[in-house]
This record gives sequence, structure tokens and C-alpha cells, in this order.
Amino acid sequence: MPGKQSDEELTEVEAGEDGGEEGLGGLTAEELRQGQETALALEDMMALSAQTLVRAEVDELYQQVRPLGQGRFGCVLLVTHRQKGTPLALKQLPKTSTSLRGFLYEFCVGLSLGVHSAIVTAYGIGLESANSYSFLTEPILHGDLMAFIQPKVGLPHSAAQRCAAQLASALEHIHSLGLVYRDVKPENVLVCDPDCQHFKLTDFGHTRPRGTLLRLAGPPIPYTAPELCAPPPLPEGLPIQPALDAWALGVLVFCLLTGYFPWDQPLAEADPFYEDFLIWQASGQPQDRPQPWFGLTPEADTLLWGLLDPHPRRRSPVSAIRGHLGLPWRQQEGEA
Repeated sequence: MPGKQSDEELTEVEAGEDGGEEGLGGLTAEELRQGQETALALEDMMALSAQTLVRAEVDELYQQVRPLGQGRFGCVLLVTHRQKGTPLALKQLPKTSTSLRGFLYEFCVGLSLGVHSAIVTAYGIGLESANSYSFLTEPILHGDLMAFIQPKVGLPHSAAQRCAAQLASALEHIHSLGLVYRDVKPENVLVCDPDCQHFKLTDFGHTRPRGTLLRLAGPPIPYTAPELCAPPPLPEGLPIQPALDAWALGVLVFCLLTGYFPWDQPLAEADPFYEDFLIWQASGQPQDRPQPWFGLTPEADTLLWGLLDPHPRRRSPVSAIRGHLGLPWRQQEGEA
């Protein structure tokens, strides 16, 4: 099931005057402008947040209850306020692996997203202790989506559609603010209840303004869009677009419906499952349908073909999910 995010190199886009479809990596002038305005707003927010950090040891203010999650760069703890008893989630990032700027960036991105029903709410409290940086969010107590996806089965059909719809709404909100999430995977989707009624996106350490230049440094994973696997159109890298999130959402929806990946990496020369998918897309013939896609309905095929179009400018936006809700995505037992 879902893999780790590959290492990537990031540099910021410099302002250009031409814009247009033939401008920087195909970005239009408006798309480039929106990303630059978002980047500047985040810089201002980071400067203000640096001045308001609470400098104290976490144990002085909060009582640790239990761990909620562990990541590559830090951990999330369930804590209670020592005076008020309020339960909170505290994300703690060690200074040995996190710079002040990196901490402030993730903290401020979370704040900039405001309140959305499918995004974990960030509170405007950042702390600096002797060995770590921390910030507080609402607590989500039922773990991440990974624990709910049954291998080779997925989620129940209704839960899969609810999850897809809520994540698409969260990503639409992020994109409307000039940001690209860039880390869609089950580990970053928190489940709010044991019946899988509500889901929330978390962890914004990889989120970047639209147009930020990105170069893939490590090996691709299933969620990596194919345009990142090709030689970059510019020496500095590829200007990122919401289409990256659409691809990753398509892979996640496939996992929700089947319980496994459609391929290991989107490279035809290296992955026969991806090559089979491209052949099927080109022919459209039932006899070319790859084995991993057996069991999905024509409605699911249409949705996933759009989200998983290898050409980013032809790829469906994440909002395409809405047009397929209420339709069957998984064949009933006995259907051809």
C-alpha cells in the first residue's frame, strides 16, 4: 500500500513578464501571478509569526496524553492544556531536522487555509523550546486512512465516495488560494470517526505556491505525476500546478476501490502495469483492460482516466469527482 514521498529539490519561480501558454512551463500570466502573490503573503505571515512564538518547554504548558502519529521529520501528540484541560494535537519538530524557516512555513500554510470541513484546523499558537518547534491543531483521534484500507479490498463503496468527495473539496480550497498540496496519500488523511463518515487532510510541509519550481531528486512512487519523471522543461525544474494533486488523488481513489496500487511508478519503460494502462487508454478496447482494473465500472473508468491523464493540461481537475458521485464505481459481484 501507499509509499513514502520521494525527495525533491525546490526553488522559487522568479517573476516573468510574458506569462501566456508559451511562458514559464505553460503557466498563464494569471496563474503565475496568483502563485507569486501567495508566496509573498506567506512570507509576511512567517515574519509576523516569528515575532509571536511562545518560548517555553512543552511540558510546562501541556500534559502529554499519547502519541497520535509519527512521521519522518516529527511526531504528533495528543495533549491537554494544563490549566484548562482542553484536548489538543501538538505537532513537534526537532530542531536537529527542522529549521526555523521550515517550521514557520508549515505553521503558516496551515493557518492560511482557514477553516474547511475537510482540512485539519490549525490554531495560531507556535512554540519554541530548547530542542524543538511545535504548533497546535484540532485533535483527530481515529488515526489515518491507511489503517482503514483493507488490502486487495479497499474501503466500502459509500465510504470511498465520501472520502474522495471530501478530499476533492479540500484540494479545491487549497488550489483556490494559489497553493498546490503535493502530498496526497493515506497517511495524510485523518479519519474522524470509526464509521468513516468524515475525513480531514493534514500535514502541509510539502505544500507550495503554484508555479514553484520542482525537480524530482529521488525515485518516483505511484502518486508521482508522470511529468515529474520526464526531463524538466526548464533547467531549474517544473513549475508545479494543481494537476499534480489531481494525479495523486486519482491514484488514491484507485486504492480506495481496490486496496492496491495501479502501478509502482508512472514509467512505461520500467513498470509493465503502467505501460498496460497507457495501451488501454490509447485503444479504449475492453480486451486491453489491465488486470488491476477488473472490477471497476465504466463510471469509475471515466473518472480515473481523466484524473490519470498523462498530459497535465488535459488532466481533469480534482472537482471532476463531483460529477461522478452517486454512480457505481465498483461492479457488483457477478457483473462482467
